[in-house]
Amino acid sequence: MGDGDSSGMVRVVVVDDHEVLADALTQVLDAEPDLRVVGAAHTLADARALLADTEVDVVLLDHRLPDGEGVAAIPELRALQPHAAIVILTAMTADTVLITAIENGAAGFISKTHGVGEVTSAVRSAGQGESVVSPELLVRLLPRLRQEAEPDTGAELTAREAEVLRHLAEGMSNAAIAEAMGVSVHTVRNHLANLSAKLGAHSRLEVLSIAIKQGLLDRG
Repeated sequence: MGDGDSSGMVRVVVVDDHEVLADALTQVLDAEPDLRVVGAAHTLADARALLADTEVDVVLLDHRLPDGEGVAAIPELRALQPHAAIVILTAMTADTVLITAIENGAAGFISKTHGVGEVTSAVRSAGQGESVVSPELLVRLLPRLRQEAEPDTGAELTAREAEVLRHLAEGMSNAAIAEAMGVSVHTVRNHLANLSAKLGAHSRLEVLSIAIKQGLLDRG
């Protein structure tokens, strides 16, 4: 969940087996002053090799690749770049795929049917540590996460962390949470970092997924 390199540039890797689409995304993203594509891969094997040698802030990852499914590969790719946000780029919007993406630590997902402007906005948001998911879609997915709830593991949250968690469940951005709580965005990020550490999560969405499964959102 990094915030780009020291220059403020968000470094992006595109992983998609359709070379025309990958090239088009590269051109669109590179045209933005704060985004830079540092590599492209067309298979998971190529992605692993690229991420092992390249510092990156955001990975745009296709779900269906010739040598496997992108969603299933998230933990392995995340291990190579722990601070990178992984955004699933997919033509599929089945809830099962999206739930697995969240549980595996994805920062979010964007449909291939969306316009290029939405893709650049999604990459920029992910590079800033935000979730890439609409509040409407999040509301649709939350009941599915609750269905898979696990026994409460006893994680202890402060009142402020619990408040941040409730706002996350509403799909609010860091800026919106900061305004609602009357604190700075930096303070919200600190609370999110603490939540991530306590829950062993690697993205805002994974924080929410784990918290729901542990019943933390259902506490008074």
